[in-house]
Amino acid sequence: MATAALSMTAMAQNTDFNYSVDRFADIEVLRYQVPGFEDLSLQQKELVYYLTEAALNGRDILFDQNCKYNLMVRTTLEDIYRNYKGKKDDKNFQAFEKYLKQVWFGNGIHHHYSMDKFVPEFSKDFFDKQFAALPGAEKRAAEKKVLDRVIFDPDFMAKRVNQADGEDLILTSACNMYEGVTQKEVEDFYNNLKDTTDLTPISWGLNCKVVKKNGKIVEEPYKVGGLYSKAIEKIVYWLQKAATVAENEGQRAYINELIKFYQTGSLKTFDDYSIMWAEETKSEVDFINGFIESYGDPLGMTGSWEGMVNFKDKAASYRSKLISENAQYFESNSPVDNRFKKKNVKGVSAKVINAAILAGDSYPSTPIGINLPNSNWIRAAHGSKSVSIDNITDAYNKVAAGTGFNEEFAYSDVEVELMKKYLALADNLHTDLHECLGHASGQLLPGVDQDALKAHGATLEEARADLFALYYLADPKLIELGIFKDKDTYKAEYYKYIMNGLMTQLTRIEPGKDIEEAHMRNRKLISEWCYQKGLKDNVIEYVKRDGKTYIKVNDYVKLRDLFGELLAEIQRIKSEGDYEAGRLLVETYGVKVDPAIHKEVLSRYEGLNIAPYKGFVNPIYTPVYDKNGKLIDVKISYTENYIDQMLRYGQDYSPLTH
Repeated sequence: MATAALSMTAMAQNTDFNYSVDRFADIEVLRYQVPGFEDLSLQQKELVYYLTEAALNGRDILFDQNCKYNLMVRTTLEDIYRNYKGKKDDKNFQAFEKYLKQVWFGNGIHHHYSMDKFVPEFSKDFFDKQFAALPGAEKRAAEKKVLDRVIFDPDFMAKRVNQADGEDLILTSACNMYEGVTQKEVEDFYNNLKDTTDLTPISWGLNCKVVKKNGKIVEEPYKVGGLYSKAIEKIVYWLQKAATVAENEGQRAYINELIKFYQTGSLKTFDDYSIMWAEETKSEVDFINGFIESYGDPLGMTGSWEGMVNFKDKAASYRSKLISENAQYFESNSPVDNRFKKKNVKGVSAKVINAAILAGDSYPSTPIGINLPNSNWIRAAHGSKSVSIDNITDAYNKVAAGTGFNEEFAYSDVEVELMKKYLALADNLHTDLHECLGHASGQLLPGVDQDALKAHGATLEEARADLFALYYLADPKLIELGIFKDKDTYKAEYYKYIMNGLMTQLTRIEPGKDIEEAHMRNRKLISEWCYQKGLKDNVIEYVKRDGKTYIKVNDYVKLRDLFGELLAEIQRIKSEGDYEAGRLLVETYGVKVDPAIHKEVLSRYEGLNIAPYKGFVNPIYTPVYDKNGKLIDVKISYTENYIDQMLRYGQDYSPLTH
């Protein structure tokens, strides 16, 4: 643990680094440092640069996946911003700039977390005048009519991803992954394609749009020569350059397999790539590039385009190495039914990384941990890679220090001190266990469809991984391994998790709204279930003091038992494909909000002046060439602000609009 602490200390020494870049609406934009980049070899720097270019060229894909009008809106708004000749302190212009920043951050016209459509605060008259001043505006009447409805009609494309139980989730979602089809038609279409006896199924629908043509439902794949071809061709170009400077033959092979996937659209090839990627663990530089997470699809099938480039933090990876080396212990001793446990855990590799670039679905908002591949059978047979992103967590921690958040919401000084003393380590370990072991744990019974839980699958999967991590945070094994020194360390994460699930995460919900985002539903489900099931023993209670509500955990040992009980049930639901039981859990415990508690939380949070959501601008990588055109170095800088970066990306990385 000393080596990991040294890594964090070294990162913290740059006290002049300005983490906060911009603040608007409910968002704060940050910078992140990339410690260790200068220490990479020239070959590794060159590899990072090429992979970075491949990542940034996928940006337009995500915008278009999120809504079919997003690229039209973004390019028009950027044109207006660049051509604006009026006063910058004009209220309409300031409201316009805020809206543009929101569209950039959300990768479209919907909020990245709530999925609700942004409401412009500038007047339509202002927009009309600015649009009319654009070169060639008189020829864009049809486009203007569409833009008027998309931007100013609150009921049109109102929700990017709708998760309301009982509604047609495709017809009521604005995402651009389906067209002319209903939820039932899509489900029937894929049910007819799937072979329940196939033990190595492809990830159906992962890289395509499903449409109806001449009365027939068909897939339109994302590939070279298919949808998004111009962007994918750019990605392939830079991946091909990356392959020439790969760190080893294994890495070169999986880069070339990914290129083949982009060229063919074959999901069997994607599985082959995923296996090769998961099994190659010697490289220091690594990346994610492709159609990965399916949270942006109301049915949880199509992957949103995502890119990230990273390299290993050797010192901080010590804790992850210990966990992954003991994966079989955690799997064998989990509280789930033996039928659902892996008898022989394979290929669980974990490391701590520093992100070098964020792109697509990981930008500007980004995760702090990742476990891939998502395919259940690949995880079981070939293993997975798990990462915790240290420099992103560090940036979050730097801006969170001194906000007064814990002092406002924690029950007493005991909980405040507990979190101050242990939470940084406990939180990191929760991420490690969630990604490295939680997602990689368990197995489906033979013949169970990995999509059986449908729209509730993402919530239940996140709950399963969280519960695995929470259960093992209190395990004496962590003390034995030397990861924790104090047996009370886990209590900091337990308290924060329950407080967040029952109360503080409500700062992200508008009054009167249900919880819809999968990770938030997961946290509410776990916390509410444990509260309700623990009432008899008073495990968790709400306490009123001085007109404020607090969460008090009275029995941490029994709380751990409840985590284990719920983990066992959710693993059963997933392993057996019990959709109805899963739906009932989510809808009963994970969706509804107590309006009185919600109102109070929002009021108390407002006084702290903290942005509920945070995201990042990327560093700039500049190649240096000698007089013969040979690359001799890659320089990194942190000078770009939010607006300038977004405008530059709009010019330089927009293959679908240029």
